[in-house]
Amino acid sequence: MTQTIAYTLGFLGAALMLASYLMKSMLPLRVAALVACCLLAAYGALMQALPTLLLYGLLVPINLKKTLQMRKLVKAIENARADTPLSEWLLPHMHRRAVKAGSVLWRQGDPATEMLYLEQGSLRLVEYGEILIEGALVGEIGLFAPDNRRTLTLQAESDCVLYSLTAEELSLLYYQEPKLAFHVMKLIVARLMHDTEKARGAAAAAQLADA
Repeated sequence: MTQTIAYTLGFLGAALMLASYLMKSMLPLRVAALVACCLLAAYGALMQALPTLLLYGLLVPINLKKTLQMRKLVKAIENARADTPLSEWLLPHMHRRAVKAGSVLWRQGDPATEMLYLEQGSLRLVEYGEILIEGALVGEIGLFAPDNRRTLTLQAESDCVLYSLTAEELSLLYYQEPKLAFHVMKLIVARLMHDTEKARGAAAAAQLADA
């Protein structure tokens, strides 16, 4: 009887695991993988197959964490207003780090590998002399630039607490939730318009100085 139950759980787990590889929507995929791992871990326990039990037992919390993160992201995007900060969706997927005042995060022309959220402290865009305060999201333009290069130098004006998201992680989030791309596009357009206004202001000031 125990063996029959074990085989039933094992076959169901294997079927769900296979189905998860064929799914395109990430949330159902995560749920299917989570249930499959639970079933296969139960199969390993009933059959006293220690390697199977250990493997899928360890995969259960990993898949559970990723499923909850994906569910939270999807829910946040569905409930978000047009003016909801993008950082609210990205923060659970970002990595925290602290930097000292004076540290250069990147220089103009450097390869763009990450975007940053400023939780505490202040940053300075060196070429513009502009100060970024808490809550700022910076670095997204370089990730989408044709040459993937930084357009400005970024330096810590004070001791800062930052959250980072790599280009690869952002691409994965796009795949998991395509709606995110629309909101990132809006953010980039707003930043480009801001930079254009800054450049026009600098040009106008230069003309007045030369007059």
